[in-house]
Amino acid sequence: MASRSYRACFLCQRTAVVNIMFRSVSSAALPQPKVDFLKGELHRKHPGVTNLKTVRLPEQLQLAAQSIIHRVRVPELTERSQKLTNFLWSRKRAVEELMLRQKAVSMEKELWEKAVQNIGGDVDEQLLGDRIRKKVLSELRRTTYRWTPLKYDEDLSMVYMAARLAGGYAAVRRALNEIKKRDPSFAPQTLLDFGSGLGTVAWLVASHSCWGDSLREMVCVDSSAAMNVLAEQLLKGDDERAQPHIKHVYFRQFLPVSPKVQFDLVVAAFTLSELPNVNDRADAVTTLWRKTNSYLVLVENGTKEGHQMMMEARDVLLKKQEKVVHDSRPASVFAPCPHEMMCPKLAQEPVTPCNFHQRYHPLPLPGRHECQTEKFSYLILSRTEPAEPAPEGLDWGRLIAPVLCRTRHVHCHVCRSDGRLQHMVVTARKHSRDVYRCARNSEWGDQLPIVDSVKEETKVHSDSES
Repeated sequence: MASRSYRACFLCQRTAVVNIMFRSVSSAALPQPKVDFLKGELHRKHPGVTNLKTVRLPEQLQLAAQSIIHRVRVPELTERSQKLTNFLWSRKRAVEELMLRQKAVSMEKELWEKAVQNIGGDVDEQLLGDRIRKKVLSELRRTTYRWTPLKYDEDLSMVYMAARLAGGYAAVRRALNEIKKRDPSFAPQTLLDFGSGLGTVAWLVASHSCWGDSLREMVCVDSSAAMNVLAEQLLKGDDERAQPHIKHVYFRQFLPVSPKVQFDLVVAAFTLSELPNVNDRADAVTTLWRKTNSYLVLVENGTKEGHQMMMEARDVLLKKQEKVVHDSRPASVFAPCPHEMMCPKLAQEPVTPCNFHQRYHPLPLPGRHECQTEKFSYLILSRTEPAEPAPEGLDWGRLIAPVLCRTRHVHCHVCRSDGRLQHMVVTARKHSRDVYRCARNSEWGDQLPIVDSVKEETKVHSDSES
């Protein structure tokens, strides 16, 4: 009996070894797709990496801002700048008149039905109608968000500089780095910054790490005269007699009139949220697109409101047909969306914003020294075709959440080019060693290479057993 049980155990072990060998042979025999997406780069610098390390303000800009703050001495500047930051972050879009009317009609109908059921018999309809209308108006005033425009005078402009100079600079720097990395041949000569505020975009693009060597004209448009004056002071290092640190920067309160005047790069950062309604935003985006020769860059806060304003703008430019076309080249989404279909995040419940983040060093103020994180949503539209199409079998997905690296596998949440969200567990065995190492070196906001994989070896194994 002992020898028989020993023989049975030996047979079981031998069968297990054969199965393991069969799996390894089957796996080795499966052809792994070979796609050259690295283009000679290291895995930690693969073409999809667009994130930046912690961003600092240019030294001259930071010194000028500190000099102005020290000279003007705004009372309670730190506290007021924090309050303004909180207000801008929690700000919503104004409720549209059509939605208000629909809500009022629905409430009035509901109140009429309740009143008729409760009272019964003869009813003084005029008196009851007046009461119901007053109640509807009172309820609308109580529950409707009241959007109010911000008027940037000298005082509020100073508070805005303390609150948003560094964070706004970091968000736009991250967005523009997408163009710099993915289109290295792009060398803009003209820039239009709509809603330029403190002129940080001019500082950014004029740096030699961006396009300082090619730019010849930068037009900054802001309706606030006080903001334009402060931006010019920053350019001169808070010295009226000094020459500006950046040349060829022109400040305006209104956009150039002619629709035929185009700029290689057009930027509108944290500007759409300052417009009162959806029609004004659509008109502004359409006007900016007419003035775009290559790239239009839009940036807003990384909130639900900011993301939805980006999607509004995308729909306007992709779907709306203009009556008079001055440039027939169509709009295409360059970033961050890998597709031009409906945003899958808007179709989910609960709705979560598609946003990204960038670490930065804040403007030194009392009690503010540690690095901070700017959350933002952005949209880049292009008139130019891709420099070269992606190789067959290669898809670039956008990482829309932090990457979780675990032992021999990586959790990635990506937005795919077919318009769906996917949770991928990336391993070297299933997705190839190159894709696995790229995933481990990628961060939230980067693009991840996704190679069409062959059939699972488990299926091959089960077929062979049957």
